[in-house]
Amino acid sequence: MPDPYAHFSPTGSTSAARPSGVSFFLSALNLLRPRQWTKNLLLFAGLVFSENLFCLPLLWRSLLAFTVFCLLSGSVYIFNDLCDLEEDRVHPRKSLRPLASGRIKIWQALAMALTLAAVSLSLAFNLGTSFLLISLLYFSLVLSYSVYFKHIVILDVFFIAAGFLLRAVAGGLVIEVSISPWLLICTLLLSLFLALNKRRSEILALDENRGNHRKVLMHYSVRYLDQLITIVTAAVIMAYSLYTFNKVERLMLSIPFVIYGIFRYLYLVQHQDMGESPEEVLLKDKAMLLNIFLWVAVCVLILYFDRGRL
Repeated sequence: MPDPYAHFSPTGSTSAARPSGVSFFLSALNLLRPRQWTKNLLLFAGLVFSENLFCLPLLWRSLLAFTVFCLLSGSVYIFNDLCDLEEDRVHPRKSLRPLASGRIKIWQALAMALTLAAVSLSLAFNLGTSFLLISLLYFSLVLSYSVYFKHIVILDVFFIAAGFLLRAVAGGLVIEVSISPWLLICTLLLSLFLALNKRRSEILALDENRGNHRKVLMHYSVRYLDQLITIVTAAVIMAYSLYTFNKVERLMLSIPFVIYGIFRYLYLVQHQDMGESPEEVLLKDKAMLLNIFLWVAVCVLILYFDRGRL
């Protein structure tokens, strides 16, 4: 998808002057990758599956926690772009990002990242010590990934998955409910599924230049990743199925939507080249959006309105 700011030159200007006003604001917002904030919806998993969705005080706390993680992840994305600046400049798509293209200065990005981190952690403190600690752990984990672990084969995808897992745990801690271990396993496996498909797409997109963008990609091959994806795909479906049987038997009616969603995602990755940006799949593919809506609707109807289990 073309970047809306691709018309700016690498120096951050259209002709002679740098972007200002609305253009600068949009570039700064783009730096925070708001499309990727969809990942933070995992914070609502504990609220929904603990059957507290319509408890307004807990819903409010979950919304605040979602806001915290959006701001916190925004600051982390900036730090990640700062670490990857030279590599992004040789990537066909990432070279259009605000930092790599020069639309945002390094000092401006650093000031934004530090401010967002301070604000988000202050808000996290107001939501409780446990939530603050998990927020700090998430922040530290993603920073360590950006600086070091993204260069370590296999561990890189596990660190990505751990970020998803911490979101789910944070969603439970902020409303003080325990999350089923099965739900956490499903989260871990699904995030591994997304991370492995992302690596596969990066290899195909960059081909011979993949080592220049990210050295760890030289340690992967499409064949090896396909084997891992096959294993994780089966594990996701099995884990979710077992979770539904353990939670509420009628929740197994939602299994077909999960299977279709995984199959649809694999189709989009392998035939539509959308694997590099999982958030694009969620936001752009109508079939996937409809499937997610139906899955949520079925789960809510069974958990909250199924009189047969009340």
